[in-house]
Amino acid sequence: MSPVTPDRPSRPGGVRADDRPVDRATPARRVPAPRTGGSPRGRAPLPVAAGVAAGWAALTSYLPVAIVLALVQLGAEGATLGGALRTALAGWLVGHGVPLHTEAGPFGLAPLALTVLAIWRLTRAGVHVSRAIGARDTRSPRRALLAAGAVGIAYALLGALAAVLVGVGGPAASPVRAAATFAAVGTLAALVGATRITAVTRLLVDRMPARLRDGVRTGLVAGLLLLGAGAGAAGLAVATGGGDAADMIGAYRTGVAGQAGITLVSVAYAPNAAIWSTSYLLGPGFAVGTDTAIRTSEVSVGALPAVPLLAGLPRGPVDGLGALLLAVPVLAGMVAGWLLARRTARHAGPERARIGGVDAEAQHGRERTSRRWADLLVPAALAGPVAGVLLGVAAKVSAGPLGAGRLTQLGPVAWQVAAVATCVIAVGALIGAAATRALTGPSAP
Repeated sequence: MSPVTPDRPSRPGGVRADDRPVDRATPARRVPAPRTGGSPRGRAPLPVAAGVAAGWAALTSYLPVAIVLALVQLGAEGATLGGALRTALAGWLVGHGVPLHTEAGPFGLAPLALTVLAIWRLTRAGVHVSRAIGARDTRSPRRALLAAGAVGIAYALLGALAAVLVGVGGPAASPVRAAATFAAVGTLAALVGATRITAVTRLLVDRMPARLRDGVRTGLVAGLLLLGAGAGAAGLAVATGGGDAADMIGAYRTGVAGQAGITLVSVAYAPNAAIWSTSYLLGPGFAVGTDTAIRTSEVSVGALPAVPLLAGLPRGPVDGLGALLLAVPVLAGMVAGWLLARRTARHAGPERARIGGVDAEAQHGRERTSRRWADLLVPAALAGPVAGVLLGVAAKVSAGPLGAGRLTQLGPVAWQVAAVATCVIAVGALIGAAATRALTGPSAP
């Protein structure tokens, strides 16, 4: 007698459900879930992520300052660990643009090498916070602003705390000024990283008009080329005055470690010297004290502080072959215009290839005489204001007081640098772009 088995459910047509054939060779197809910027399980709370990222950015930009200033104070009598740490905090604040009030007067000349380091670390902080909250590749401006704002708030608290600690037995720094400055620097720098990692940058670039995009790119290229030329000129000047710089370092009598620290402090101000040299090439020049002027047409200085970076200052107006330096800004604009024309020609080639029919050549001729020239000359003209803003901001942040009296004015005048750079770069870019198009034609590779 066979065992009784329970009836199994059957499908319509008399076929039972468990009797249907199974295809074991074909795996079940899975429908991928839509990407929402990350798994909620891997996300971190925004305050925690911002606090950790801002704290790490602050620590990694503070430690180099502490090491360098510790070397400077190593041979000084009565130097203590607490005093060295407070001095490093003071230098860290100055590197972010927070002025100090000392017995010798205001001190606000920021070492831009430290500023660049801090901005880079804050940019990475914006990247890390955006990843932590699951905003990667979301193309969400709101999330990018949220991450950058959180980093800015956390960084502002650290800046205010540093100002309070510095004021205990040291130079005075306003906590309110420190908080506002750190909030602005932290938010803007973190926003750069946040917009990049969230793909908001690509979204903005895609929506930007082509002529404006080319103009911004050309202006940035021209400004960076001119800054590079200024850095090269400053390095050459310091190299030729290397003997005077060595004598200045040796006059401090601080030992090998102290002299190494002074050298590193001078290196921290090297970007300032590069910007001042750029202003010198442009024409407005810069000042190393009140009632002083260092320009290609005039050099009027008095007694200078024993700073190694000032050993390469020019001793008089340029003459002879030195007058060729006046052509450097125009050449920078022409190179940027040449690159713009080459890029425009490469983009024009594939588009012409898509034009068909009997009237292709005639249509191309009309475009070349109207829209093509406008696509080239409008970005070249826009490059001037873009480069002017870039160099004007650089001149502003590179200047500042170094004490009371005649040292209250060091560096270039920002608006003069911006105005001259706007005109010179615009003219150079127009000449370079137009000459390249006229000589090579729109089909140049």
